[in-house]
Parts: sequence; C-alpha cells; structure tokens
Amino acid sequence: MDNTFLPLIFRMRHINRWSLMFNTEKEDLMQHTAECAFLTHFLATVGNRFFGKRYDADRLAVCALFHDVSEVLTGDLPTPVKYYNDEMKTIYKQIEATAAGKLKNHLPEELREEYAPYLDGSSLTPEEKKLLKCADKLCAYIKCIYELNAGNREFQHAYATIRKDIEALESDELQYFLAHCLPAFSLTLDDLQGTL
Repeated sequence: MDNTFLPLIFRMRHINRWSLMFNTEKEDLMQHTAECAFLTHFLATVGNRFFGKRYDADRLAVCALFHDVSEVLTGDLPTPVKYYNDEMKTIYKQIEATAAGKLKNHLPEELREEYAPYLDGSSLTPEEKKLLKCADKLCAYIKCIYELNAGNREFQHAYATIRKDIEALESDELQYFLAHCLPAFSLTLDDLQGTL
C-alpha cells in the first residue's frame, strides 16, 4: 500500500509529551503541533506587520504542523535524554532524519517531492528556523504556565529552564509576544471573556 502517510500522521494523537512528569492535563503530539502552528503563524504575522519582515506565515504554519512528525515513528524522547550531551543530540538528529525519510516513503511517489521540505525542514531559512524554534519554546513555556497555575509544582524546574532558553533567544517577534500576549495565558475563561 503506497498511501499510508496520513494514517501515520493521525497517530500523532497517541504520542504523549512530558512523559516523565506528572501532568494535570495530558498533551499529545498532535495538540502540540497545532499549537505550534498557531504560534508560528502569529509570530510571522507580527514580524511582517511590526518589524518589516517578509515571512510567508501560511507556509511557516504548515512547516510547524510537520516539525515533530518523525516522532510518530520514534516516539517523543524526553528532553533530558535527547539533550544529554552533544553525541546524543547528533545521534537523535540522525534518527529523526531517518524517520522523516521513512515517512516520506509512505506517500504516493508523485507527492514525495512536495512533502519532503516539510518533513526534513530543508526549505526553512535560518531566520524561519529561529522563528519556529521560538514558537516551539513558547508552547513548552505555556504548558508550564498551565501546569503551575493548576498547582502542579512538578513543572517549576522546566518553567525556569525554558524561561532562560527564551530569554537567550534574540527575536523581535518573541519579545512582542512576551510583552503583549503571554500574560493573558494566565487568565481564567471569565477574565478572558471580560477583556472585550
């Protein structure tokens, strides 16, 4: 069968993130990539509107949907393992690349060339990769905020570590988001509805 790509992609819903930690709310890979796509599109649009960038926000949102797709074959390796040392990072990058290649082979041959840049990230410029990384870090940071707001102290260390990572990223779009958007992620539904 040469068209098993989408059924594999839909299995992203079975890949749990934050697997080593107690979670008040489970997060799966499909949810993460959707959130990352929303954030990437928003950051790209902010970059275009306020900072004179020329991002293709729609294309970048699609890239964000696919940025962790190889995990349907590899699973989500916990961060402490994935980034244990440089050798481990290098090996895992190779594993991800191999998995992306295998996923591409689940497409009809006529579609493989079109999907390859989404699966391997090869079409992204360094600036676009940085923007997607900002969105990915924000997803993790927002998850920590939600967990801490629910009283889950398990995420205190992750929150502090990710905050340092975010502070180290130089990005106008990210700074805009931190100043104008991030505080609202701690509001209740009633507070959010009352802001109109």
